[in-house]
Amino acid sequence: MWFWLALAALLCWSGSDLFSKIGCVDPKDKNSHLKMVIMVGLVMGLHAAYEVFVGGVEFSLHVMWTYLPVSLLYIGSMALGYLGLRYIELSISSPICNSSGALAALLYILVGERLVPMQYVGIGLVAVGVVSLAFVESHEDEELRAMRQAKSNHKYAKSFWALALPVLYCILDAAGTFADGLVMNKMAEEMAVKAVGANAAPALMEQTLEAMSETAASMANVAYELTFLLAAVICFVIAVIIRKDKLTVKAEGPKFIGACFETAGQFAYIFAIAANPAPAAAMISAYCAVSVLWSRIFLREKLSWKHYLAIVVAIFGIVTLGAFDA
Repeated sequence: MWFWLALAALLCWSGSDLFSKIGCVDPKDKNSHLKMVIMVGLVMGLHAAYEVFVGGVEFSLHVMWTYLPVSLLYIGSMALGYLGLRYIELSISSPICNSSGALAALLYILVGERLVPMQYVGIGLVAVGVVSLAFVESHEDEELRAMRQAKSNHKYAKSFWALALPVLYCILDAAGTFADGLVMNKMAEEMAVKAVGANAAPALMEQTLEAMSETAASMANVAYELTFLLAAVICFVIAVIIRKDKLTVKAEGPKFIGACFETAGQFAYIFAIAANPAPAAAMISAYCAVSVLWSRIFLREKLSWKHYLAIVVAIFGIVTLGAFDA
Protein backbone atom coordinates (compact mmCIF):
# COMPACT_ATOMS: atom_id res chain seq x y z
CA MET A 1 0.00 0.00 0.00
CA TRP A 2 2.87 2.38 0.80
CA PHE A 3 4.04 2.19 -2.84
CA TRP A 4 0.75 3.49 -4.23
CA LEU A 5 0.57 6.21 -1.58
CA ALA A 6 4.14 7.29 -2.37
CA LEU A 7 3.36 7.23 -6.10
CA ALA A 8 0.26 9.35 -5.45
CA ALA A 9 2.32 11.87 -3.47
CA LEU A 10 4.96 11.98 -6.21
CA LEU A 11 2.40 12.56 -8.98
CA CYS A 12 0.38 15.06 -6.93
CA TRP A 13 3.34 17.20 -5.93
CA SER A 14 4.78 17.19 -9.44
CA GLY A 15 1.29 18.06 -10.70
CA SER A 16 1.17 20.89 -8.17
CA ASP A 17 4.47 22.18 -9.55
CA LEU A 18 3.09 22.12 -13.09
CA PHE A 19 -0.24 23.84 -12.41
CA SER A 20 1.32 26.34 -10.01
CA LYS A 21 3.74 27.27 -12.78
CA ILE A 22 0.90 27.67 -15.27
CA GLY A 23 -1.01 29.81 -12.78
CA CYS A 24 1.92 32.06 -11.83
CA VAL A 25 3.84 32.45 -15.09
CA ASP A 26 2.09 35.56 -16.47
CA PRO A 27 4.47 38.52 -15.87
CA LYS A 28 1.53 40.94 -16.19
CA ASP A 29 -0.22 39.44 -13.17
CA LYS A 30 1.65 41.08 -10.30
CA ASN A 31 -0.53 39.34 -7.72
CA SER A 32 -0.28 35.79 -9.07
CA HIS A 33 1.71 34.56 -6.04
CA LEU A 34 -0.85 36.05 -3.66
CA LYS A 35 -3.69 34.42 -5.60
CA MET A 36 -1.85 31.10 -5.44
CA VAL A 37 -1.65 31.42 -1.65
CA ILE A 38 -5.39 32.18 -1.63
CA MET A 39 -6.18 29.00 -3.57
CA VAL A 40 -3.89 26.78 -1.47
CA GLY A 41 -5.23 28.29 1.76
CA LEU A 42 -8.81 27.73 0.63
CA VAL A 43 -8.25 24.05 -0.19
CA MET A 44 -6.20 23.43 2.95
CA GLY A 45 -8.86 25.14 5.06
CA LEU A 46 -11.50 22.83 3.63
CA HIS A 47 -9.30 19.81 4.32
CA ALA A 48 -8.67 20.99 7.90
CA ALA A 49 -12.42 21.32 8.44
CA TYR A 50 -12.87 17.74 7.18
CA GLU A 51 -10.14 16.47 9.51
CA VAL A 52 -11.70 18.20 12.53
CA PHE A 53 -15.42 17.58 11.95
CA VAL A 54 -15.25 14.20 10.17
CA GLY A 55 -11.85 12.74 10.99
CA GLY A 56 -12.09 13.63 14.67
CA VAL A 57 -8.71 15.41 14.89
CA GLU A 58 -8.65 17.70 17.92
CA PHE A 59 -8.25 21.43 17.23
CA SER A 60 -6.20 23.35 19.77
CA LEU A 61 -5.30 27.05 19.83
CA HIS A 62 -2.29 26.12 21.96
CA VAL A 63 -1.01 23.75 19.25
CA MET A 64 -1.73 26.34 16.56
CA TRP A 65 0.28 28.95 18.49
CA THR A 66 3.11 26.52 19.28
CA TYR A 67 3.35 25.42 15.64
CA LEU A 68 2.99 28.99 14.27
CA PRO A 69 6.74 29.64 13.65
CA VAL A 70 6.97 26.42 11.63
CA SER A 71 3.80 27.25 9.69
CA LEU A 72 5.07 30.74 8.86
CA LEU A 73 8.38 29.36 7.57
CA TYR A 74 6.60 26.86 5.33
CA ILE A 75 4.01 29.35 4.08
CA GLY A 76 6.63 32.04 3.50
CA SER A 77 8.79 29.64 1.51
CA MET A 78 5.85 28.59 -0.66
CA ALA A 79 4.83 32.21 -1.33
CA LEU A 80 8.39 33.00 -2.45
CA GLY A 81 8.41 29.85 -4.58
CA TYR A 82 5.21 30.93 -6.33
CA LEU A 83 6.68 34.38 -6.95
CA GLY A 84 9.84 32.83 -8.36
CA LEU A 85 7.91 30.81 -10.95
CA ARG A 86 7.37 34.09 -12.82
CA TYR A 87 11.09 34.51 -13.52
CA ILE A 88 12.58 31.08 -14.24
CA GLU A 89 11.86 27.71 -15.84
CA LEU A 90 10.15 25.12 -13.65
CA SER A 91 12.86 22.68 -14.79
CA ILE A 92 15.43 24.78 -12.90
CA SER A 93 13.29 26.06 -10.02
CA SER A 94 11.94 22.69 -8.82
CA PRO A 95 15.30 20.92 -8.23
CA ILE A 96 16.67 23.97 -6.39
CA CYS A 97 13.59 24.24 -4.17
CA ASN A 98 13.56 20.51 -3.48
CA SER A 99 17.17 20.66 -2.26
CA SER A 100 15.91 22.03 1.06
CA GLY A 101 16.12 18.54 2.57
CA ALA A 102 19.89 18.55 2.16
CA LEU A 103 20.13 21.97 3.82
CA ALA A 104 17.91 20.79 6.68
CA ALA A 105 20.21 17.78 7.13
CA LEU A 106 23.16 20.18 7.45
CA LEU A 107 21.31 22.04 10.22
CA TYR A 108 20.83 18.76 12.08
CA ILE A 109 24.54 18.00 11.68
CA LEU A 110 25.38 21.40 13.23
CA VAL A 111 23.43 20.48 16.39
CA GLY A 112 25.29 17.19 16.73
CA GLU A 113 23.08 14.65 14.94
CA ARG A 114 24.95 11.87 13.16
CA LEU A 115 24.01 10.71 9.66
CA VAL A 116 24.84 7.50 7.83
CA PRO A 117 27.75 7.84 5.35
CA MET A 118 25.55 7.73 2.25
CA GLN A 119 23.55 10.70 3.54
CA TYR A 120 26.73 12.78 3.53
CA VAL A 121 27.25 11.64 -0.07
CA GLY A 122 23.70 12.74 -0.87
CA ILE A 123 24.27 16.18 0.68
CA GLY A 124 27.45 16.59 -1.35
CA LEU A 125 25.73 15.62 -4.59
CA VAL A 126 22.88 18.05 -3.94
CA ALA A 127 25.35 20.86 -3.21
CA VAL A 128 27.36 20.16 -6.37
CA GLY A 129 24.21 19.89 -8.49
CA VAL A 130 22.57 23.09 -7.22
CA VAL A 131 25.75 25.18 -7.37
CA SER A 132 26.47 23.87 -10.87
CA LEU A 133 22.90 24.60 -11.95
CA ALA A 134 23.13 28.17 -10.65
CA PHE A 135 26.51 28.66 -12.34
CA VAL A 136 25.30 27.33 -15.70
CA GLU A 137 22.13 29.43 -15.53
CA SER A 138 23.93 32.67 -14.63
CA HIS A 139 26.75 32.25 -17.16
CA GLU A 140 24.77 31.01 -20.15
CA ASP A 141 25.34 32.86 -23.40
CA GLU A 142 22.33 35.01 -24.34
CA GLU A 143 22.23 33.76 -27.93
CA LEU A 144 22.27 30.13 -26.80
CA ARG A 145 19.53 30.94 -24.28
CA ALA A 146 17.39 32.49 -27.01
CA MET A 147 17.94 29.49 -29.29
CA ARG A 148 16.91 26.88 -26.72
CA GLN A 149 13.88 28.95 -25.65
CA ALA A 150 12.68 29.48 -29.23
CA LYS A 151 10.01 26.76 -29.02
CA SER A 152 9.20 27.23 -25.33
CA ASN A 153 5.83 28.59 -24.23
CA HIS A 154 7.60 31.38 -22.34
CA LYS A 155 10.87 33.29 -22.59
CA TYR A 156 13.07 34.12 -19.61
CA ALA A 157 15.95 36.56 -19.25
CA LYS A 158 18.78 36.47 -16.74
CA SER A 159 17.87 38.19 -13.48
CA PHE A 160 18.90 38.22 -9.85
CA TRP A 161 15.45 37.15 -8.66
CA ALA A 162 15.31 34.17 -11.04
CA LEU A 163 17.81 32.29 -8.87
CA ALA A 164 17.42 34.21 -5.61
CA LEU A 165 13.75 33.31 -5.04
CA PRO A 166 14.16 29.50 -5.40
CA VAL A 167 17.22 29.69 -3.15
CA LEU A 168 15.26 31.69 -0.56
CA TYR A 169 12.51 29.05 -0.77
CA CYS A 170 15.13 26.38 -0.13
CA ILE A 171 16.50 28.21 2.92
CA LEU A 172 13.10 28.93 4.51
CA ASP A 173 11.78 25.42 3.82
CA ALA A 174 14.92 23.89 5.32
CA ALA A 175 14.52 26.09 8.40
CA GLY A 176 10.88 24.99 8.58
CA THR A 177 11.84 21.32 8.35
CA PHE A 178 14.45 21.73 11.08
CA ALA A 179 12.07 23.64 13.36
CA ASP A 180 9.31 21.14 12.58
CA GLY A 181 11.31 18.30 14.10
CA LEU A 182 12.08 20.28 17.26
CA VAL A 183 8.51 21.51 17.78
CA MET A 184 6.93 18.12 17.05
CA ASN A 185 9.21 16.40 19.57
CA LYS A 186 8.33 19.01 22.20
CA MET A 187 4.60 18.67 21.55
CA ALA A 188 4.71 14.87 21.71
CA GLU A 189 6.68 14.96 24.98
CA GLU A 190 4.22 17.40 26.58
CA MET A 191 1.27 15.21 25.54
CA ALA A 192 2.97 12.04 26.83
CA VAL A 193 3.77 13.59 30.20
CA LYS A 194 0.21 14.88 30.49
CA ALA A 195 -1.16 11.41 29.66
CA VAL A 196 0.94 9.18 31.97
CA GLY A 197 2.83 11.59 34.23
CA ALA A 198 6.48 12.60 34.35
CA ASN A 199 7.40 9.68 36.63
CA ALA A 200 5.97 6.90 34.44
CA ALA A 201 8.02 3.77 33.74
CA PRO A 202 10.43 4.23 30.78
CA ALA A 203 8.75 1.50 28.71
CA LEU A 204 5.31 3.04 29.23
CA MET A 205 6.63 6.53 28.49
CA GLU A 206 8.25 5.33 25.25
CA GLN A 207 5.06 3.60 24.12
CA THR A 208 2.96 6.66 24.99
CA LEU A 209 5.43 8.99 23.29
CA GLU A 210 5.15 6.99 20.05
CA ALA A 211 1.35 7.18 20.14
CA MET A 212 1.39 10.89 20.98
CA SER A 213 3.78 11.57 18.09
CA GLU A 214 1.06 10.50 15.65
CA THR A 215 -1.55 12.58 17.48
CA ALA A 216 0.76 15.59 17.52
CA ALA A 217 1.44 15.21 13.80
CA SER A 218 -2.29 15.23 12.99
CA MET A 219 -2.96 18.24 15.22
CA ALA A 220 0.04 20.12 13.82
CA ASN A 221 -1.08 19.45 10.25
CA VAL A 222 -4.53 20.89 11.02
CA ALA A 223 -2.88 23.90 12.69
CA TYR A 224 -0.68 24.42 9.61
CA GLU A 225 -3.64 24.21 7.24
CA LEU A 226 -5.70 26.66 9.29
CA THR A 227 -2.75 29.06 9.45
CA PHE A 228 -2.51 28.79 5.66
CA LEU A 229 -6.21 29.67 5.52
CA LEU A 230 -5.53 32.81 7.57
CA ALA A 231 -2.67 33.67 5.20
CA ALA A 232 -5.11 33.24 2.31
CA VAL A 233 -7.51 35.72 3.92
CA ILE A 234 -4.69 38.26 4.33
CA CYS A 235 -3.62 37.77 0.69
CA PHE A 236 -7.24 38.17 -0.43
CA VAL A 237 -7.48 41.50 1.41
CA ILE A 238 -4.23 42.70 -0.19
CA ALA A 239 -4.85 41.48 -3.75
CA VAL A 240 -8.62 41.90 -4.15
CA ILE A 241 -9.76 44.55 -1.67
CA ILE A 242 -6.73 46.87 -1.50
CA ARG A 243 -5.21 46.39 -4.98
CA LYS A 244 -8.63 45.94 -6.65
CA ASP A 245 -7.52 42.85 -8.59
CA LYS A 246 -10.11 40.35 -9.80
CA LEU A 247 -10.32 36.60 -9.43
CA THR A 248 -11.56 34.84 -12.58
CA VAL A 249 -12.24 31.17 -13.20
CA LYS A 250 -10.04 31.11 -16.31
CA ALA A 251 -7.03 32.70 -14.62
CA GLU A 252 -7.34 31.05 -11.21
CA GLY A 253 -8.40 27.60 -12.43
CA PRO A 254 -4.81 26.27 -12.76
CA LYS A 255 -3.98 27.71 -9.33
CA PHE A 256 -6.95 25.90 -7.75
CA ILE A 257 -5.97 22.62 -9.44
CA GLY A 258 -2.40 23.11 -8.22
CA ALA A 259 -3.71 23.73 -4.71
CA CYS A 260 -5.76 20.51 -4.81
CA PHE A 261 -2.70 18.55 -5.94
CA GLU A 262 -0.59 20.15 -3.19
CA THR A 263 -3.06 19.20 -0.44
CA ALA A 264 -3.66 15.69 -1.82
CA GLY A 265 0.09 15.13 -2.05
CA GLN A 266 0.53 16.16 1.58
CA PHE A 267 -2.22 13.74 2.64
CA ALA A 268 -0.67 10.82 0.70
CA TYR A 269 2.82 11.71 1.95
CA ILE A 270 1.84 11.46 5.63
CA PHE A 271 0.43 7.95 5.27
CA ALA A 272 3.18 6.71 2.92
CA ILE A 273 5.91 7.78 5.35
CA ALA A 274 4.00 6.23 8.26
CA ALA A 275 3.69 2.92 6.39
CA ASN A 276 7.29 2.52 5.16
CA PRO A 277 9.51 5.57 5.78
CA ALA A 278 12.79 4.93 3.93
CA PRO A 279 11.63 3.70 0.50
CA ALA A 280 8.63 6.05 0.50
CA ALA A 281 10.85 9.07 1.26
CA ALA A 282 13.27 8.10 -1.50
CA MET A 283 10.49 7.65 -4.03
CA ILE A 284 8.65 10.85 -3.15
CA SER A 285 11.84 12.92 -3.10
CA ALA A 286 12.20 12.26 -6.82
CA TYR A 287 9.04 14.25 -7.63
CA CYS A 288 11.11 17.17 -8.94
CA ALA A 289 12.41 14.83 -11.67
CA VAL A 290 8.81 14.28 -12.77
CA SER A 291 8.27 18.05 -12.60
CA VAL A 292 11.16 18.45 -15.05
CA LEU A 293 9.49 15.88 -17.32
CA TRP A 294 6.11 17.65 -17.16
CA SER A 295 7.74 21.00 -17.93
CA ARG A 296 9.42 19.51 -21.00
CA ILE A 297 6.18 17.93 -22.26
CA PHE A 298 3.53 20.53 -21.39
CA LEU A 299 5.50 23.79 -21.07
CA ARG A 300 8.00 22.95 -23.82
CA GLU A 301 10.91 24.01 -21.65
CA LYS A 302 14.22 22.99 -23.17
CA LEU A 303 17.48 23.30 -21.26
CA SER A 304 21.09 22.79 -22.30
CA TRP A 305 22.88 19.51 -21.63
CA LYS A 306 24.81 21.30 -18.86
CA HIS A 307 21.53 22.21 -17.13
CA TYR A 308 20.27 18.63 -17.34
CA LEU A 309 23.56 17.19 -16.07
CA ALA A 310 23.46 19.46 -13.00
CA ILE A 311 19.78 18.57 -12.43
CA VAL A 312 20.50 14.82 -12.62
CA VAL A 313 23.32 15.19 -10.04
CA ALA A 314 21.05 17.17 -7.68
CA ILE A 315 18.12 14.76 -8.04
CA PHE A 316 20.38 11.75 -7.48
CA GLY A 317 21.60 13.39 -4.28
CA ILE A 318 18.03 14.12 -3.14
CA VAL A 319 16.97 10.52 -3.75
CA THR A 320 20.08 9.25 -1.94
CA LEU A 321 19.17 11.35 1.11
CA GLY A 322 15.64 9.97 1.03
CA ALA A 323 16.72 6.36 0.52
CA PHE A 324 18.97 6.39 3.59
CA ASP A 325 16.68 8.42 5.82
CA ALA A 326 16.28 6.45 9.01
